[in-house]
Amino acid sequence: MKSPMFPRWIGFVIAAAGILIATLQGTDVIGDRGIANPLTILIVVLVLAVVLVGFTFFSRAARRWRLVVGGTILAAVATFFAIFRVDSINGELFPRFAFRGSQKPDQLLPPAEVGRGDTARPLVDLRTTTDYDFPQFLGKDRNLLVDNVVLARNWAGRAFKPVWRHAIGAGWSSFAVVNGHAVTMEQRGEQELVTCYSVRSGELEWVNAIQVRYELISGGVGPRSTPTINDGLVYSVGATGRLQCLDGTTGARRWERNLLEDYHITVADENSNLPWGRSASPLVVGDLVIVPAGGPSGGPFVSLLAMDKNTGKTVWEGGDRQISYSSPAVAILGGVRQVLIVDEAHVTGHDLKSGKVLWEHAWPGHSNSSASVSQAVPVAPDRVFLSKAYGSGAALLKLLPGGEGGFDAEVVWANPKVMKTKFSNVAVKDGFVYGLSDGVLECVDLADGRRKWREGRYPQGQILRVGDLILVLTESGEVVLVEASPERANHVLGRFQAIEGQTWNNFALYGPYLLVRNALEAACFELPLEEPVHLWQ
Repeated sequence: MKSPMFPRWIGFVIAAAGILIATLQGTDVIGDRGIANPLTILIVVLVLAVVLVGFTFFSRAARRWRLVVGGTILAAVATFFAIFRVDSINGELFPRFAFRGSQKPDQLLPPAEVGRGDTARPLVDLRTTTDYDFPQFLGKDRNLLVDNVVLARNWAGRAFKPVWRHAIGAGWSSFAVVNGHAVTMEQRGEQELVTCYSVRSGELEWVNAIQVRYELISGGVGPRSTPTINDGLVYSVGATGRLQCLDGTTGARRWERNLLEDYHITVADENSNLPWGRSASPLVVGDLVIVPAGGPSGGPFVSLLAMDKNTGKTVWEGGDRQISYSSPAVAILGGVRQVLIVDEAHVTGHDLKSGKVLWEHAWPGHSNSSASVSQAVPVAPDRVFLSKAYGSGAALLKLLPGGEGGFDAEVVWANPKVMKTKFSNVAVKDGFVYGLSDGVLECVDLADGRRKWREGRYPQGQILRVGDLILVLTESGEVVLVEASPERANHVLGRFQAIEGQTWNNFALYGPYLLVRNALEAACFELPLEEPVHLWQ
């Protein structure tokens, strides 16, 4: 009896690997597809390596052929990686390859000319506001809701042609829109930009540039946060902690803070502790602009920094926790107006006037691994909804009166199997929560945390609630209209391809105008409405 081509133990290794991969991909044993997928890739690579070693050193084939086949395979692998590089990693943590000589997204456009390119254009007016403005991250009230636009429900047979479409610099910032002007952030080469575009034409109206560049293979190139527009001024935070206040008319700098310098954070510390770059969007409340601050490795840490919005001078500092990638938001809970923020491993509420911590609840995470990104969602009158991937799922807190004017946070329910949001956020309607849980659209009962339905894979995209409908922007750049109903699972009313390429950016809705972008292109679409909206005079 001839010996087998491969040792029998290799067959057992392959079978065991197949069972393990089937378990990882077919069940929720890990609790996060973002972890299961790279583990699957690792297992496949290890098994192929075992097979190659088994054939080369233990096969009954002629020694010459074993060496030729083994050498050829190794040479092919080496050649592949000599020609291609890992260009990026998508939301499912699968690598994407590109030719080593190819340009990166931020290198595809020339450096921008600072200032207004066309002096004949009228000055940009960001001081005048409209009822349909989308002036900051996640909308007017930072809650993923547009409630004064009624979208048409039937998209069948409609051709969605862009009002405009053009290339844009790299980055994951979204648009903030006021009075027909859309402001975002982008990277072009060594320039980190804040840019203003016309909603009507897509023309670039002004540019502000600083010489700084941020890049990470798993997170891409460029700024992550979204500017905030308030009283004619623009507030922005770059990926490396450069906070600016700009004149909304021209983009000229009013004042600037360097958060790393202010809090004695070295670049090495920042890259180690906050490797995906500063992502928090500035919050403007009254005369204050509020951002997470952080600190060096080992501390001390400052959770939130509040500054005078006109001068940039510090008004208060609050909390002593390391920061995450979430953005501060204002809410009235338990009758007290306060600032909510998700820190690295906690969620906290701060007094708006002093920054004092009113309450705190552990929400485990690490900003260099199992990072917290999703917003804490206030639910009147006294509750806070939390969601997160990496096995955490969702929880609902209730605030109870505590000592010294503060609160105690009590867990109403916690469910690690629902609302595993990675870097998207949720929308609440009529006692139900809608969001992309590990890339699948899900509806959860807010009262008890039970899933009503989970259907429709949109990878790591974004959502926006518009009345009783949900707009979904998929990771591949497709826009999908879905009914927000606990009784009808993923009831799709229409869809169209808006942009091409990996799309992690949130979108903005200004009246009927939907603005979408990613690291390569931006576009504006006029959506059909049930009730007309008049924006232009």
